[in-house]
Amino acid sequence: MQHRSEGEGTMATTRDYGTVLPRRLAFVGLGVMGYPMAGHLARAGHRVTVYNRTAAKAEAWAREYGGRSAPTPREAASGADVVFACVGNDDDLRSVVLGGSGTDTGALAGMAPGAVFVDHTTASAAVARELYAAAAARGLHFVDAPVSGGQAGAVNGTLTVMCGGDAEPFEAMKPLALNFARAVTRVGESGAGQLAKMVNQVCIAGLVQGLAEALAFGRRAGLDMPLVLDVIGKGAAQSWQMDNRGKTMLEGQFDFGFAVDWMRKDLGLVLDEARRNGAQLPVTALVDQFYAELQQTGGSRHDTSSLIRRLK
Repeated sequence: MQHRSEGEGTMATTRDYGTVLPRRLAFVGLGVMGYPMAGHLARAGHRVTVYNRTAAKAEAWAREYGGRSAPTPREAASGADVVFACVGNDDDLRSVVLGGSGTDTGALAGMAPGAVFVDHTTASAAVARELYAAAAARGLHFVDAPVSGGQAGAVNGTLTVMCGGDAEPFEAMKPLALNFARAVTRVGESGAGQLAKMVNQVCIAGLVQGLAEALAFGRRAGLDMPLVLDVIGKGAAQSWQMDNRGKTMLEGQFDFGFAVDWMRKDLGLVLDEARRNGAQLPVTALVDQFYAELQQTGGSRHDTSSLIRRLK
């Protein structure tokens, strides 16, 4: 089943949605990730109600997929067995889960006892534990479940999901998340999913910087770099970044979805956590500053492979 999500040029691949019985679900946050993720749930036959801060986008989603939109997270979550969310940051997450100051519009207020809230936002481990406790106090469940795979992974249903929280709600959400993911794994207790995503981002930051330096070095040396990439891609230097971004970096193409702004947000979470746990991350801190330079020179919306721009 194919569709083109709003504002994207990447077509989804055909997918087998399996035989999970239809469920009543909600999805909060319809950005470049949430819009297609919610779409996969609807395509699988689930009854999905959506909420988005910009109501017009939720209404557009409902027209496209046949679900319905709601004016608040609370109303979207009402009657849902599982509520999914994918928003911007800790404050956005608190707002949709708990409601704004002096309001009771958050999703937890609308959920029935025993329901599960699944958060796909890349956020702090601290906010995951905070919202886990808030959910437990209401007889609800909270699973922190950040994703890796970017916009293309969301559109194609091939995300990797790393989860923290209790085993029972994880098992309840896993078959549903597999509608938009190829791997859904519980890595530990509440907050562990977010910590695992931080490990993921540390790895990516170092790999992209190393690849950028290698490409710049090879160019300076006068090598045929597309050919060199083909050669070394069959050896120990091979990586996903090399396979998928090496040649596009050489061509100056930096429009592959995961923006520098978002990476800086994620690395900020990493460095905050490192200050708490004492981890030494000299390369990560340096790459974070390189991304800051790109922001200052107009590259905020370029994707993370644009690190090579600094080396030209």
